Amino acid sequence: MPGPAAPDPDPDPAPVPAPGPLPAAWRVELPHTTAAVPIARALVRTALMAIEGPERAAADRDTAELLTAELVANAVEHTPGDGPIELVVELLPAPGGCQIEVHDHGPAAGPDQLVGPDPAAPVDPWQEHGRGLLLIRALSSDCGHRPTAHGKAVWFTLPAVPAQRRRTPGS
Repeated sequence: MPGPAAPDPDPDPAPVPAPGPLPAAWRVELPHTTAAVPIARALVRTALMAIEGPERAAADRDTAELLTAELVANAVEHTPGDGPIELVVELLPAPGGCQIEVHDHGPAAGPDQLVGPDPAAPVDPWQEHGRGLLLIRALSSDCGHRPTAHGKAVWFTLPAVPAQRRRTPGS
């Protein structure tokens, strides 16, 4: 004769969500410290891989990481206080690509700010600062800034990567 049935360890399990489309955007708060820069790089790579799915590449992940690191570093260095910095990664509709924004509590920039150095000006190879916005303008398809309810958002967009230029993992 069989023994008594083992009790169900979780008599009322939480429902498992039905498979569906992944979110088209990620929003993450980052600390207002230099530690936010490598965290943001990793989050952008993870977000793009998660929301793109394995069959498509919304944008060049390496470029997205580099430009995100520049925006987060600028937010940490140039905004007062210790309020969090928000990172927003969003896929764009057809033809595709992504937009990445960094929100901070600094004052909204005027129309003549955040334009970065003159691209025609010579670059001092020994200078440690001053290339971030130049990189963003050079490598993104569009970039800018806008006021928010609590400060400003600085953003850039990257175009979709053509299928023939996509790298496979490990390549």
